[in-house]
Amino acid sequence: MSQRYTLLQIALVLFGAVSCLLYPLAIVWPSGWAWHEGAPAASHYFMMIVGLYVTLGIFLILAARNPAANRSLIWFAVWSSLVHAAIMAAQSLGSPMHTGHLLGDVPALLIGAIVLGGLMIFQPPVTPAEAGAAG
Repeated sequence: MSQRYTLLQIALVLFGAVSCLLYPLAIVWPSGWAWHEGAPAASHYFMMIVGLYVTLGIFLILAARNPAANRSLIWFAVWSSLVHAAIMAAQSLGSPMHTGHLLGDVPALLIGAIVLGGLMIFQPPVTPAEAGAAG
């Protein structure tokens, strides 16, 4: 097993865990992680986002067992994080009360996407036999 493969496994667990911790992060640092006033549970929208990210986080952690068999999930996490970060950055710049996100969830999403994407680029391609065995 290569060092990059091991680093990818570690990154998947790390970023998966951070995704699972979105709710506590919003309690500790609301200006960097929550987009509404009041308690995190006060927003139905925020709770929906928490549900999505906790689910993604669990699947990223599970993907660490065999990243080659979970390439689509990992690339989904990379690209959806880039898109989410871009939208949030634009919205943060357009609303002075949300600039804290430029130091919180926006860079977290960008770092996660860059690290996972960078490590994925260096993974060897999956052979048809490996793809069939993974299913």
